[in-house]
Amino acid sequence: MTSLDIQLLLTALVSVLVLVALIVSRIKMHPLLALLVVSIGVGFATGMEPGSIVKQLSNGAGKTLGAVGVVIALGAMLGKILADAGITEKIAEAILKHASDRMIPWAMTLVAFIVGIPMFFEVGLVVMLPLIFSVARKLESQARFKGSAYVYVGVPVISALAAMHGMVPPHPGPLTAIATLKTTVGPTMLYGFLAAIPAMVLGGPLYGAFIAPRMNTKPDQTLLDQFTITGNADGKQPGIAIGVLAALLPAILMLVHAVAEMLLPKDSSAMHVASFLGNPLIAMLLGVLFAIVALVLARGGDMEKLREALGQSLKPIASIIMIIAGGGAFQQMLTSAKVGDAIVHLTQQFAFPPLILGWLIAMLLSVSTGSATVGIVGAAGLLAPLAGADPSLNLPLLALSIGCGSLFFNYANHAGFWMVKESFGMTMSEATKTISVVQSIVAVVGLIMVLIFNALLSVQ
Repeated sequence: MTSLDIQLLLTALVSVLVLVALIVSRIKMHPLLALLVVSIGVGFATGMEPGSIVKQLSNGAGKTLGAVGVVIALGAMLGKILADAGITEKIAEAILKHASDRMIPWAMTLVAFIVGIPMFFEVGLVVMLPLIFSVARKLESQARFKGSAYVYVGVPVISALAAMHGMVPPHPGPLTAIATLKTTVGPTMLYGFLAAIPAMVLGGPLYGAFIAPRMNTKPDQTLLDQFTITGNADGKQPGIAIGVLAALLPAILMLVHAVAEMLLPKDSSAMHVASFLGNPLIAMLLGVLFAIVALVLARGGDMEKLREALGQSLKPIASIIMIIAGGGAFQQMLTSAKVGDAIVHLTQQFAFPPLILGWLIAMLLSVSTGSATVGIVGAAGLLAPLAGADPSLNLPLLALSIGCGSLFFNYANHAGFWMVKESFGMTMSEATKTISVVQSIVAVVGLIMVLIFNALLSVQ
């Protein structure tokens, strides 16, 4: 390691500490302002030109808004339509009717597991928020429940979505590792599913039952009302089946795309159609349009009221979207400063088995740069020569190990951290106790499962 590497690592560490201090100290700076101020500080501390700093800020915020912002807005619209039509309420009632208080987190884990197969973490959370809030609000109304019902219901969803996002193809992280290491999708997917089950159980229902009684988290009332209070619907009430289809249509389209990627040639016409329809933005747009037709127009709804309701649905999430954009700018600044290169140089000083080394490199890159993708690309690229030279190395397990490492300790330089924090109305400490700890549990359990699989296969 060089003195420059040490400087970059210290800069990354200090930047996160300063960010937290600006938000939680007496200054109480708004997270968006704090993220931008710290990002600029990182740029100057690492010797960037002023023009380059501005460019990286714009690129980071714009890229994050393009990938996540519009999808979140469409998700808010879909959630508002479902709430006003009474669909979310009906689904919540069905879950509460058929599951005891203790079984609710397990039911939510199963729903998130299914939704998370094709959906990115942020997209899946947007789709699940109305259901989380509706179930939690009803649970909260029961006098016997102690602690935060929103954490109790939300943690299992976060755990399941994170596990699927980092461990199971066709999510981009696992697919990137598979392509770089030149291994196959089938075994990696099988190992990923098997590893995800204990990871999301320990990080979800079990940890949620432990932490929820110790927290009093409650989302902003405006956002809560938007997703849980049934509007004054005109005309015939829609059936639960058509409502569930409207809620799951984006997930179905993304799942079709995922299956097509595994079965169809990349240059086929059907693949191009599936890729277009399964794009998160297009899938969410089609979901909103289908909900408008099936849940509003088909029962004689007032389009003027609908337009007003959809406009109102964007107001509570405007702050969330901008803070996520600030997180994207911070992430981009750390990545452009070559903090990832310093991490790679650090890991080269130690000798670890390949499966542990892949997890460790991906973890350090993800934590330091705020990008799971950087973690996976960096770790897979660094270990690709070793993968080709060692025929005894189980490449699907190596790809899975790298994906698990990229999930560890999602914190203030990750856009997903801010999405969870702001959606649930959490403090920095509460968000750390939930998403950061949950994803760390998932990552560590995933690594343990990889090592168990490898030991069992070595015995045979």
